[in-house]
Amino acid sequence: MPVSVEDLFAPPEYARPTISPDGRWLAFLAPWRTRLNVWVVPFDGVDDLDLSRARRVTADDRRAVLDYRWTDDPRHLLYLQDDDGDENHHVYRVDLDDPDAAAVDLTPYPGARVWQLTQVPGLPGSVVVLLNHRSPGRIDLCEIDVATGELTVLADGTDGNSWFATSTREIYGIAVTDDGWELRQRLPDGALRHVADFAGDDHPYGPPTWPTPDGRGLWVGSYGDGDRLRLARLDLATGEETVVDGHPTHDLDTTALVSPLMPPTLVTDRRTEELIGVRYSRERQTIRPLTDAFAEVLAALGGLSHGDLGSVSSDESGRYWVASFVHDRDPSSWIHDHATGESRLLFRPLGRVDPASLAPMLPASVTARDGLEIPSYLTLPVGHDPEEHAPPPMIVMPHGGPWFRDAWGTDLFGQYFATRGYAVLKPNFRGSTGFGRAHMQAGIGEFAGAMHDDLVDAVEWAVSHGYADPGRVAIFGGSYGGYAALVGVTVTPHLFAAAVDYVGVSDLAATMRSFPEAVRPGLRHNWFRYVGDPDVPEQEADMLARSPITHLDRVVTPLMIFQGANDVRVKQSESDNVVERLRARGVEVAYRVFPDEGHAFVNPENLMTMFREAGEFLADHLGGQA
Repeated sequence: MPVSVEDLFAPPEYARPTISPDGRWLAFLAPWRTRLNVWVVPFDGVDDLDLSRARRVTADDRRAVLDYRWTDDPRHLLYLQDDDGDENHHVYRVDLDDPDAAAVDLTPYPGARVWQLTQVPGLPGSVVVLLNHRSPGRIDLCEIDVATGELTVLADGTDGNSWFATSTREIYGIAVTDDGWELRQRLPDGALRHVADFAGDDHPYGPPTWPTPDGRGLWVGSYGDGDRLRLARLDLATGEETVVDGHPTHDLDTTALVSPLMPPTLVTDRRTEELIGVRYSRERQTIRPLTDAFAEVLAALGGLSHGDLGSVSSDESGRYWVASFVHDRDPSSWIHDHATGESRLLFRPLGRVDPASLAPMLPASVTARDGLEIPSYLTLPVGHDPEEHAPPPMIVMPHGGPWFRDAWGTDLFGQYFATRGYAVLKPNFRGSTGFGRAHMQAGIGEFAGAMHDDLVDAVEWAVSHGYADPGRVAIFGGSYGGYAALVGVTVTPHLFAAAVDYVGVSDLAATMRSFPEAVRPGLRHNWFRYVGDPDVPEQEADMLARSPITHLDRVVTPLMIFQGANDVRVKQSESDNVVERLRARGVEVAYRVFPDEGHAFVNPENLMTMFREAGEFLADHLGGQA
């Protein structure tokens, strides 16, 4: 029985709980006027917690609040918000001691964007942001006094550094070089001191770094001489690396550096900021404890759910722990009193859905034609038995990025189709992160090449194992995944019975030229390295050859396109161009533009509309349920 689009995509009743540093408050997200907002409730112990006593402390009825943070002063909460998906996030302050006061915009600069928000040990009462408030192409490092809103520029962004501050108020930057990334210290006289270098091919977005609380080092993600990304400590005085921890088969899980709402890589002590745990992932994720005390906490939390431990927070005493579990059908959030051993279920974000009505997300391994392993996830239709039932229609869903990965957990997109009779396959094609250095670097130069071959090989694997009907396979992807969908209908036009492109790249050169000015220096080791520099004629010609816009004359596959009008990564003009050219040829293409969305749709009514329409479209062409 299909699960309704409302049950899957309406805002959860509760989500993302955290505890205040002093243990007096529990915060969480809950809907108001169909938009998620921040609520707080007094916390007087596990037994006395009553979520019905919560009060709302934000009031956004236009777009969901998704990212909020406690400050070191529990009086204040911060949250990030943009305008209709334009990604120009501002930082807002909420005063819990003044319930009637409106939220205060701490970065009230039109057109500016907060690129990063951190709280630095040793800088009490303030937060540090990367902000292009003085010029669109210049990202400055700034300190903001949370109580007063006073902003101080700590480092000027004109030389292309991505700056950060340590707990001793020293300033460091990571700058792009021809061969990779250089870590530099800015000295008091303005001079720059070289500290260390990192290989560009190892780190497309730059090296993963986290300043240590003593101000003398960085925790860094490092491959060393191996294939697994492990955790090391870099000495800021000498530039030398020392291995801190590693996993024999899993990579350090750095997905939160790309998607900040994902569980963080490092678990730190709430009071001292010392490292107590490290997150790794492959088919599933795991946390390795680095202290005996946290090992005890992990052991206690581990019995609460069959899922993977996601975000976790504690009060400064380490007595109370709030833990959210990732699960393919039944995510949950709990509170644990480590002094008494008592634990309590806080809520199930998908509580309105019976977990038995959803389908398991199964790790699978596909071998590509050149022998490379493609770690994948297969979700079969609910109740489907490949030994007893005919192969179902299937949807291949390549992830975005592409320097990202699919992971095990609650996949609402996949569940929507799995409850309607489709198999869903999510291949982590070459170029994906999280599966070793060699797997990621195998994607260099392979846009519309071996990266697409991996998807074709995944389809053939599913068909050969009876998981898919070869005549009823579709492709549905967003961002890079949307590009992959368009490549699918141009490079292999007869493989797919239908395709859905969600904010997908159609013209690689146009996409790169439209990136915000502030990020262009950092393209050298990701887009330029993997695809090419559009300002070099020979490379631009190759990029056009790998762009779907060049090959629309090959398209015979029914196509549906969804686009956000405020998308700053893939401009609406790219999708407009595809639709205009295909319709001129008489090719079936359905097109919807959402005026209040950007690169990732957030508003629930828009998600519902997208999946209703995509469901009807795919049912018409693949024979599943709408």
